[in-house]
Parts: sequence; structure tokens; C-alpha cells
Amino acid sequence: MMKQKQGLLLLILLLTVAGTSACNNRPSSGQAVESDTLRSEAVASPTDTLPQGEVIVMNKALFIECVFDYEKSSVWKYKGALPAIIDLYADWCGPCRRVAPIMQELAREYAGRIVIYKVNVDKERELAALFQANSIPTFVFIPKDELPQLMQGATTKENYKQAIDTFLLKEQNEQN
Repeated sequence: MMKQKQGLLLLILLLTVAGTSACNNRPSSGQAVESDTLRSEAVASPTDTLPQGEVIVMNKALFIECVFDYEKSSVWKYKGALPAIIDLYADWCGPCRRVAPIMQELAREYAGRIVIYKVNVDKERELAALFQANSIPTFVFIPKDELPQLMQGATTKENYKQAIDTFLLKEQNEQN
């Protein structure tokens, strides 16, 4: 399994976009832990209709079912019907908490065109390691037919929209 993970990690392109801030992947003493208020309903199968217009809390099982089964393949093949963003975050991370409402707004604005997932790196350490999320927030942008790219750090809604429009939805934008 380790060779499969290493194979996948070699395929993932790292695109580091200068963000306004990022957290190290551990809380400092004295930081309060604040829980996320997003709905956590998860879809059991990629063939089911994903909830549109909301951020979907993802665990390993949902990732394997709806995004990529790295336990069975080392060659990246996205399973989703729509491009996706995976927000790797932690409850204790201030920049992550500041970006959460932006991700919710984007999920509503791009409903039916992209899917936005959220992964708590403290609960899903294997997924965090898969994407080498050494600082958070980290965002995995997954187009339908290309390799995913990473964006590290919190930034503005406009920067996320630009990344969505130019990378995730470029085929749709070229057709219009």
C-alpha cells in the first residue's frame, strides 16, 4: 500500500499559490478548539446525487468511493462527474475557520458545476498525508480529466473563483 501512495504522490502536481496565511499542522497551546458547523451528511455512492450547494464533509471511505481509490490503484483516475475542491482543514486553525464561509458561498454559487469537500486533517490523517498537507488550509483542485493541483494557504474569494474558472471549469468556459 505504501508504494501505491508514493506512486500517487509522484503524480500529484504541487501548485503553491501565495495565500494570505496558513497554519502549521498542529495546534499551539492556548488555542481554542472550535467545531465546524457544516452539515455532515455524506453520500454513500458516487452514482447517488451529491448534495448541491453545500460543502460535503469527507472521510476516507467517501474519498475512496467518490474521488479516487488509492488502495487499488496508483494511477490517478478521478471518479467524480463534476470537478471538485477538497478543503483540508482543522477546527483549531484560524485561517481555516475564516475560509469556511467562503467555501460555503462558493458551493452555493457553483452548485451543479463543482463539488466542494472538506476533510478534517486531525480526523483523517491518512488523507492529509496522501496530499502532503504539511500546512493548512490546503486545497486540492481536481478537474475531471487532469491531475489535481494543490493550493496552500488562505486567500480571497476572488482568487478561489479565478482558480475555479481557469482550472476546474476551463472546458465549460471555452465552450461558452
